[in-house]
Amino acid sequence: SCLQTSLSIWGWGSLGLVLFLVTFGPFAIFYFAFYILCFVGGGFVVTLLFGKSNSEKYLEQCEHSFLPCTSVGIPKCIEEMKREARPIKIDRRLTGANIIDEPLQQVIQFSLRDYVQYWYYTLSDDESFLLEIRQALQYALVQFSARSKETDWQPYFTTRLVDDFGTHLRVFRKAQQRIAEKGDHMKDQAEELVDTFFEVEVEMEKEVCRDLVCTSPKDEEGFLRDLCEVLLYILLPPGDFQNKIMRYFVREILSRGILLPLINQLSDPDYINQYVIWMIRDSNCNYEAFMNIIKLSDNIGELEAVKDKASEELQYLRSLDTAGDDINTIKNQINSLLYVIKVCDSRIQRLQSGKEIDTVKLAANFGKLCTVPLDHILVDNVALQFFMDYMQQTGGQAHLFFWMTVEGYRVTAQQQLEVLQSRQRDGKHQTNQTKGLLRAAAFGVYEQYLSEKASPRVNIDDNLVAKLAETLNHEDPTPEIFDDIQRKVYELMLRDERFYPSFKQNVLYVRMLAELDMLKDPSFRGSDDGEGESFNGSPTGSINLSLDDLSNGPSDETVQLHAYISDTGVCNDHGKTYALYAITVHRRNANSEEMWKTYRRYSDFHDFHMRITEQFENLANILKLPGKKTFNNMDREFLEKRKKDLNAYLQLLLNPEMMKASPALAHYVYDFLENKAYSKGKGDFARKMDTFVNPLRNSMRNVSNAVKSIPDSLAEGMTKMSDNMGKMSERLGQDIKQSFFKVPPMMQKTYSDPDHCRVAAPIDDNVDDNIPLRVMLLLMDEVFDLKERNQWLRRNIKNLLQQLIRATYGDTINRKIVDHVDWMTSPEQVADAVKRFRDAFWPNGILAETVPRRDKAIRMRTRVAGKTKLLEVMPDELKHIIGAETTRKGILRVFEMFQHSQLNKRMVYVFLERFLETLFPQNKFPELFSKLHSKSKQMQRYKQRLHSTQAPSLQK
Repeated sequence: SCLQTSLSIWGWGSLGLVLFLVTFGPFAIFYFAFYILCFVGGGFVVTLLFGKSNSEKYLEQCEHSFLPCTSVGIPKCIEEMKREARPIKIDRRLTGANIIDEPLQQVIQFSLRDYVQYWYYTLSDDESFLLEIRQALQYALVQFSARSKETDWQPYFTTRLVDDFGTHLRVFRKAQQRIAEKGDHMKDQAEELVDTFFEVEVEMEKEVCRDLVCTSPKDEEGFLRDLCEVLLYILLPPGDFQNKIMRYFVREILSRGILLPLINQLSDPDYINQYVIWMIRDSNCNYEAFMNIIKLSDNIGELEAVKDKASEELQYLRSLDTAGDDINTIKNQINSLLYVIKVCDSRIQRLQSGKEIDTVKLAANFGKLCTVPLDHILVDNVALQFFMDYMQQTGGQAHLFFWMTVEGYRVTAQQQLEVLQSRQRDGKHQTNQTKGLLRAAAFGVYEQYLSEKASPRVNIDDNLVAKLAETLNHEDPTPEIFDDIQRKVYELMLRDERFYPSFKQNVLYVRMLAELDMLKDPSFRGSDDGEGESFNGSPTGSINLSLDDLSNGPSDETVQLHAYISDTGVCNDHGKTYALYAITVHRRNANSEEMWKTYRRYSDFHDFHMRITEQFENLANILKLPGKKTFNNMDREFLEKRKKDLNAYLQLLLNPEMMKASPALAHYVYDFLENKAYSKGKGDFARKMDTFVNPLRNSMRNVSNAVKSIPDSLAEGMTKMSDNMGKMSERLGQDIKQSFFKVPPMMQKTYSDPDHCRVAAPIDDNVDDNIPLRVMLLLMDEVFDLKERNQWLRRNIKNLLQQLIRATYGDTINRKIVDHVDWMTSPEQVADAVKRFRDAFWPNGILAETVPRRDKAIRMRTRVAGKTKLLEVMPDELKHIIGAETTRKGILRVFEMFQHSQLNKRMVYVFLERFLETLFPQNKFPELFSKLHSKSKQMQRYKQRLHSTQAPSLQK
């Protein structure tokens, strides 16, 4: 039955299929399958939509029934985002001074535009972030301005700034000395100098060394970032500082966008050299100073740059097609350039061979030295210190100091007797007191140098000493009481082979001539070995002409010029009376003869003399202009005497040998003697100052020598007696007492300057209340290395500067300095500085492109020009006080210090650190800087050396 049932199902099924295919065709089965699929898909879609709708209704019911409420901040943020952004109002006031605020706002605007906006707008159009940064910067500037107004800047500018500069120079000088002691010329001297400099710095500073910041760009950037972040912490409100994104942006703008480019520019040697030339741009280049720089240069790059430029000019001149009078001018210029090239070649050859020759030693072995009389040596500050050193070496210092002490006693006694006579005329009687003081002073001289107890004792005729003792015991002392013995001592020093005659054969005598600028310049000529050098003087003829004045001077060697003062008279011009001198001038050449008269005043002669001695330094020791007289200078007898002296001056000036030795001098002489109004090179104030300084220097020399032997009680008594001599004399007595009576009787050399300390160590006991004297002494000590030299010279310089300051400005000098500091920090000057900063970084409102580094040859020639300018502006009075050679070395040392960018960076960072310490005294910046510089390699080496030296002592 089951089988039958199964067959019936298959049978009916087959029959139905056959009928279906017959009825609908063979493709009907595919249509049927498609209909079924559509039915199933449609049901699924309807179910999905119905379920979604029911789910949303269900979730909404659940939310209002048992789920907790959502946070209020989310919908509020959504609402704030949908709301339009409101403009942020920024107060544009920064410092309270509109003239400062306006350029400051421009600097902020330009900084944001060029360092933030150019990339920020590619990310977002929302300006709220930029406004927040601007607001933070302005808030920091407001706080900075408020701190600046509360700060007393006078100590910073008058003491700390100068102290830091002096200390920097001291470290550089000691680094140079240390390298010279090593004598290793194989290493790179520039790199070795930098390493030695920071080695000396850590020995002096003890706690800080800035070698990493100044030599590693990566460490420098990190230091500036840390410093800017500290400043933002101090200046910004806590909320803004906690915003890391904004803080980092502001930090990068300040450190990398502003401070780093500024510091790099300020420390660039080429920028400093250009700035030096710009500052003294009014000074004319001096040929002698230029040639001195070439002959003293130890930089082959400088010499090659000058040589290349001279060769280039030489080719140009030789290519010119000239005729007539221009030929002589061109020949002179070609000869000058050939001489410059020759000097450069000789100097380069010597430097490359390593056979550097000391000028002083060379002068001692070759050529005939000038002879300086003993009486001139004894009255010249510079010469006297060398003679004093020599006398101490030979054991004859007692004779020299006795002579000087007697000179001082005579001047002091004469002054006090004049005061006594003046008081007696006024009815005041202090005869016994004055004579007692003079007697005490005379006995002091006798006991110190001539008595049996004197050590060392002046060995002189015993009869003269006994006669002097008898006079002191029975007669009143006079200014001339020591004259006989002093004359004998002078003759002894002059004729004894141990003293002056041997001194002229000593190297100290040659160094004295160098300081007096009386050594002839070496002319370079070849010898057997190609390295010889002889002292034949400067080149003569057209070679010695100044490059600037070649075209102006007369070129015809047959021209003869004669002039003499034919008459003199007194003129009255608008109530002003002065003397006038008529000069008759004759000029002859091969074809014609001319004669004319010109009229000059004494002030014209004085100005002309100052001008030519500045241009030709060797003339200062040859030409002597008659002195100026203040009273009774219109007397006929005096005018005749001055006429005679001026005539002698003119004849010496017009001497053919003089004109031949200095051809460029002819231009100045022709200009002075031409029949026209003379154009003065200096103003009245400059001439009066020169006239004032010369006698003041001489009087200070005499007075400073005068008191070496006076006891304390006498100096005190003399000070009390000096009421009628005025305030200057009263203060001078106090200064003399403090500066000389603290020195041992024989004034032995003392070196009170420690090797490893800052310049701000006690400078002098008598200058605590005198800022300008302290500043000038500090700079002179370090620039010219005076502390390492004879202490007598340093005391003389101190007294000269002291009296010069007080005589010129009196007690108002400190107030003037305070006023000047106030002027420097005034809104006008600060605004001017901000404008210069803005114009330098954004000229015409556009970010300045990085200035390409100038060609090496141009930079080298700029160095030569800068050194020449600096030597040119040095006043002659400074050379007379401390010596020409010392002056040159000091100036060139300062210039050389600025030729190393790493060292310049160190100085800039020191100034910046001191500035912040002054501005934020309560924020412990010194400790902060010690931590920031703690990674210094030199500091780690110093601590290791210190630990290794202390360990053995601790074990013991």
